[in-house]
Parts: sequence; C-alpha cells; structure tokens
Amino acid sequence: MLETLKSIDQSFFLFLNGLHCPFFDPLVYYGTRASTWLPLYFLLLYFLIRKYKWQTVLILLFAGLMIMVSDQLSNVFKDWIARPRPTHEPGLTSIHTVNGYLGGEFGFYSAHASTNLAIAVFMIILSGNPFRYFSLLMLAWAFFMAYTRIYLGVHYPGDILAGWLAGGLIGWCFGQGCGWVIRKPVLSQ
Repeated sequence: MLETLKSIDQSFFLFLNGLHCPFFDPLVYYGTRASTWLPLYFLLLYFLIRKYKWQTVLILLFAGLMIMVSDQLSNVFKDWIARPRPTHEPGLTSIHTVNGYLGGEFGFYSAHASTNLAIAVFMIILSGNPFRYFSLLMLAWAFFMAYTRIYLGVHYPGDILAGWLAGGLIGWCFGQGCGWVIRKPVLSQ
C-alpha cells in the first residue's frame, strides 16, 4: 500500500511539475523566498501594532517561537523519514527545476508549506479579520508558497499535504495560546 501511495504521489508531482512555463520561472523562484515577502510581513506587523499596541511584542515572541518549532519539526521529520526529494530521487529524470535549485537531500515534509500555513492560521486567529477577505488572502498566500515547492521540483504533493497538516496544527495552537495570553486581565491593562 505504501508503494501505491508513493507511486500516486510521484505521478501527481510529475503532472503538476510538468505544468511549468518559462515566463513564471523567475516569479516562482523569487516568490518562494522569505525576503520577497518582507512588505507583507511589515503590513501584518502594522495591523498587529494598530490592534494590539505594546502587546505586539508578545505576539512577535509567540510568532518567532512558532516559526522555529515549525521549521525544526520539519527537519526532525526529514531526517527521521529520510524520503528523498524528487530532485534527489534516482528514478525521476524529467523534473523541471529553476536555476539549478535542488534543495536538500530529504523532503518529507515541507518546511515552507508548514511554516507559511502556520503563519497564515496564526494571523487569521489574531487578526479578528481586519477586512472581509483577509483569511482568504492569507490562505491563498500559503497555497502559493506551497505550490512553488512542487513547481521548483523539490517537494512531492504528499510533502506539502503533511506540511499543511503540521503547519495548520502548529499555527492554531500558537494562535490560541497567544490569544489566551494577550487577553489575560493582567496583560490587557
């Protein structure tokens, strides 16, 4: 059964990775980098400061810890599961990559998918929806970030799904915990 799932995952990966277009290569390559999204991060910080004032410091501490947990947990799973990335899989030869980017040796599960969905869920919980489509925009951003990993050839769809599961859970836990801490009467005065 495990081999069947692996085969389905590889086939779906090859289909999605094969949908590439040279026009989008630079957009996806640079779109997957955290530094590209600095304006978004500053905008989110602005919203947090407007809503939470000095408590934003606590939120940033929770967010930093959440990002570290998400990233390091994915590394633990990568070393434990030791599933090669598509770019390191000897039997796969028709993979589209961009600028020779291959990623590390192991890919299960995607830290990009986990961390970006964790950030999205965390912000959705804490934002109180500053405008009508905030949640959809955050989830679309997390989806784009995850898809870039397949487009670049460094993750299977299963890596992304597992990353989303982990990231959603991590983001929810940290969002709920942070919300509880900043609503405590002692801290909200």
